[in-house]
Amino acid sequence: MSTDTGTETVAGRGAETGPEPATGPGADVETWRGIAAEDDEADEIDRTTGLRMQRRARLLVGELLRPHRRAVVLAAVLLVAENLAMLAGPLLVATAIDQGVPAALAGRPGPLAWSIAGYAATGIAGAALRSAFTLLSGRVGQDLLLDLRRRVFAHGQRLSLDFHESYTSGRLISRLTSDMDSLTDLLEKGFEGLFGAVLSLVGITVLLVWLDPALAAVVLCGFVPLLVLTRWFQRSSRASYRRTRSTVARLIVHFVESMNGIRAVQAFRRERRNDEIMDGLTTAHRDANTAAFLTVAWYIAGVRLVGNVTLALILLIGGLRVLDGTLALGALTAFLLYLRRLYDPMDDLAQFFNSYQSAAAALEKIASVLDTPAGVPEPARPVPLPFPVRGELEFDRVSFAYRRAAERTVLPEFSLRIPAGQTVALVGATGAGKSTLAKLAARFYDPVSGAVRLDGVDLRDITDEALRSALVMITQEAFLFAGSVADNIAMGRSGDVGSPRRAEIVAAADAVGAREFIEALPDGFDTDVRKRGGRLSAGQRQLVSLARVVLADPAVVLLDEATSSLDIPSERAVQAALETVLAGRTSMIIAHRLSTVLIADRVLVVADGRVVQDGSPEELLRGGGEFADLHEAWRASLA
Repeated sequence: MSTDTGTETVAGRGAETGPEPATGPGADVETWRGIAAEDDEADEIDRTTGLRMQRRARLLVGELLRPHRRAVVLAAVLLVAENLAMLAGPLLVATAIDQGVPAALAGRPGPLAWSIAGYAATGIAGAALRSAFTLLSGRVGQDLLLDLRRRVFAHGQRLSLDFHESYTSGRLISRLTSDMDSLTDLLEKGFEGLFGAVLSLVGITVLLVWLDPALAAVVLCGFVPLLVLTRWFQRSSRASYRRTRSTVARLIVHFVESMNGIRAVQAFRRERRNDEIMDGLTTAHRDANTAAFLTVAWYIAGVRLVGNVTLALILLIGGLRVLDGTLALGALTAFLLYLRRLYDPMDDLAQFFNSYQSAAAALEKIASVLDTPAGVPEPARPVPLPFPVRGELEFDRVSFAYRRAAERTVLPEFSLRIPAGQTVALVGATGAGKSTLAKLAARFYDPVSGAVRLDGVDLRDITDEALRSALVMITQEAFLFAGSVADNIAMGRSGDVGSPRRAEIVAAADAVGAREFIEALPDGFDTDVRKRGGRLSAGQRQLVSLARVVLADPAVVLLDEATSSLDIPSERAVQAALETVLAGRTSMIIAHRLSTVLIADRVLVVADGRVVQDGSPEELLRGGGEFADLHEAWRASLA
């Protein structure tokens, strides 16, 4: 059951989630768990064994950090200085106990006062350095996220229709929302915890060995189970968080599909089934997160167990040595303070790995989008179009097959020349290849072989900006963006330098007969058309689209079922506007309604990617054949 947008499916899980689970009590939960496992395996395959995307993710981090090298170095210096200040504290405590207190008892309070003042100074310095580090790292982190969001959005707009038709919108939304949130958590808390923990571990270990090598050896023995535990945690959490990223993406896909197709959902009483699917998805997501949390909980518990056992052994051994006079009390106190601080960073490392594994899985998915090549790349050596553009369009032995269904060739070897200024209509059964020809002419796709040329220049050699200035496509949807009517008409010149004047916008609307209904709106040309132009009727939206074309003034106009969703009065209004829009321009019309076709200079009947009839509408009607049959069937449908 398709939604009314024609881009997503309500009944199925779409390209992200595969087939629906079985129905029945309890079936969804177990089925979705199984599908989650299958999708995780599929994700691994799609990631080319995972290694390529991990490498791409690391390269992406390097690219993002490169413009901020100085800030990163400064942040590292601040963090090192803050850790040095922190490490000085227990030494000052030891000095105060072993030297300052005896000196004060002997009537010399200076050493104790200096130790106390030093401890206070290191505390103040550490707080100031931490504040400066947090501000600097936060600014760098937000700059990185801003750059990454821009990259994903800009690259997403450049990717081909084939990508967007196979990669559901919900998954792309997941890349820009939940995956970005994971990176935000890592940048805000994770890296600070990681580098601070590493510096603390290294510095404290060195100081422990310096204070008492024998006690330090006991501590180092405890590192063996910690290393084993950490290695287990890394492997387990990586798998867990990859699964959480996949499950949350499936949640977003299902939500977006259901909301986009809400009219179909309500019309066909789909709510209960959608609820069942959502229950299964949320259960799978909950299970994935629970597994991740359990991994973190076991790791932290293990670290604290090792830390407490080691602390007890040091307290026992060190206390006995203090009693027999082989270890100073201040040194033992400093050792215990350092030891306590040694295991606190281990908790920070656990939190870092917790954030890191989630962010790493998210970054791999983001990198996979950025790593997807544009289906229609910009030419390395662009060829300029002749000026002025005449609009001659030629298909030279073009063959084409969609990558999603490569076993079926849509166009086996198609050749056609449309002289400049001629209006050609393509008719035929659904699936004959008509819309594919329009998409090739608009360079939404490139042919597998052969070439599509505009004024003798291969479209692959023309820059996107130059092609969009010379050629405009109008679809059945007549998509309008939220904003004023004037803004939507002005899109016709959005790529030009300078915005069109209000007089030009009004003149474009007047040329297609849209001015009257626009001025009757509550705010005239400044009326907000709302999401997808929902404030306007289908016919009014199409007239606004045609006004865009008048303002753009292209040499070539492609019409793909531009009147198929209109009622009879709206169709007549649009057809009247088309006479103005198409005058003097090369035009390709794809339509099932033959009333639109009859305005063409030439009609091509297409079947299985080949032209089976070619001539003017009058000639084809007189000569009989497929076009005459289609025309007769259309007239019968009106009766």
